[in-house]
Amino acid sequence: MATTFDNTTPTSYNRMKEVKEFDESKMGVKGLSDSGITSIPRFFVQPPELLSDLKRPSSKSSRYGIPVIDLSSMDSSPLRRQKIMEQVKEAASTFGFFQVINHGVAISVMDETIAAIKAFHEQPHDVKSRYYKRDEMKGVMFASNIDLYRSKAAAWHDSLSAWMAPEPPCTEEIPEVCRKEVVAWETHVTAVAEKVMELLSEGLGLEKDKFKELSFLGNRVFAGNYYPYCPQPDLTVGIVPHTDPGMVTVLLQNGVEGLQMKHGEEWVDVKPLHGGLIINMGDFLQIVSNGEYKSIQHRVLANSSKEPRISIVMFFNLAIWKGSGYYGPLPELLSPEKPAIYRDFTVQEFSDNFYNKGLDSKSLIDKIKI
Repeated sequence: MATTFDNTTPTSYNRMKEVKEFDESKMGVKGLSDSGITSIPRFFVQPPELLSDLKRPSSKSSRYGIPVIDLSSMDSSPLRRQKIMEQVKEAASTFGFFQVINHGVAISVMDETIAAIKAFHEQPHDVKSRYYKRDEMKGVMFASNIDLYRSKAAAWHDSLSAWMAPEPPCTEEIPEVCRKEVVAWETHVTAVAEKVMELLSEGLGLEKDKFKELSFLGNRVFAGNYYPYCPQPDLTVGIVPHTDPGMVTVLLQNGVEGLQMKHGEEWVDVKPLHGGLIINMGDFLQIVSNGEYKSIQHRVLANSSKEPRISIVMFFNLAIWKGSGYYGPLPELLSPEKPAIYRDFTVQEFSDNFYNKGLDSKSLIDKIKI
């Protein structure tokens, strides 16, 4: 049964009713896009203050908008590793974003993973909707906007997500059309993240395995995002400006542009680089590094292209909390000259800050800053 959405006068508009109807239709934004609508439902229209700076800027930092770091021959010599570590540290401390190439994952594997997620999202509604649900804390979930009921306005994307560790789903829970690729991707992308986290640890003067020992990669969430054509891309976004809450995020994207990160006061395009993987720092890493590494705002513009934008994301976060139940800046990084700039916080504070509201920017960091 077709679902229609009211775009008439404000007096007749019931936002929560329309959000609920959209959610229960399980059609996602792809379903809306495929229906041939020429105007988006009102609950997707973003507030004026967000829309006012959606101009696409010119990338001044580099050809791809962020530093590109070549990981080839990383361990061929101590000098080579030192050079790469310094590049990673500089990028994480200034941009909070960088792109890695020659990272050990074959381009064919990356292309197959993108194709598999695209195939999932382009299945018939009756097949895909079987996976549609809202259970953000475990298993496998297909939905549009994880924060649909918490956000001020919805964003123009759908997502297939899976909690891969520390408690992975039954393999059969992952849709068959992309099952093999999702399982394989976790292995490939975790190997890349381990390399990067070693370099980030060394950049702080710690042992290379310190972050791994602290289980900083032990919690892993996969997301396969789909951004279909939007008929009014000037009225909404693909994802609102936000920072990631965890340690690091590793992103693979297809050739359709849209990702932007904030550098100073300017939004910079993070242009697709075939064969590249984008790494960005999360709030948790900014805190434990005592502000050395920066978690930076980023967003995705609504897709004005007829070709869908696909992004494959793996979020890495802490799996095992300290015995005291608190986390904060690592003691090894503190001294009288460099005191803690953040207080310790609990797992409950961390969880509540993310799951009790819509996506936003550095709200936990702001709350615990000393």
